Amino acid sequence: MHYWLMKSEPEEASIDDLARAPDATLPWTGVRNYQARNFMRDSMQVGDGVLFYHSSCAQPGIAGIAKVASTAYPDPTQFISDSPYFDPKASPESPRWILVDVSFVRKTPLISIATLREHRQLEAMRVLAKGNRLSITPVNAQEWRYITEHLAKG
Repeated sequence: MHYWLMKSEPEEASIDDLARAPDATLPWTGVRNYQARNFMRDSMQVGDGVLFYHSSCAQPGIAGIAKVASTAYPDPTQFISDSPYFDPKASPESPRWILVDVSFVRKTPLISIATLREHRQLEAMRVLAKGNRLSITPVNAQEWRYITEHLAKG
């Protein structure tokens, strides 16, 4: 099993939106970074744990726990001309962008970056690295366990 931190802007898809979605599952659309795409395509497996992170908002931070609910498949937004995620170089025969579905597990108290930085057990988390802007980053098993057992109780 692998673990991931996946960022979403709450206006686009929040932890509450995920909880209310049909079957409490949403497609993780709109990823347009090759490294993040490659994580979904090459490394994510059904059942992997996800730290659902609210980004680009008044109070960014981990807002819940989710899990990967599908294998990777083409992101349909790349083919929709009026979508903000449209890619004119993509075609159904040769998609450039993929996604996975993510399912709700539970909400957590908001865990901010400042809170994560306070715990030396988490100092190597990629989300804490200077200049990190990736929307999807791996989380190691020890970091996952520490966050879910100590910080995400609620």
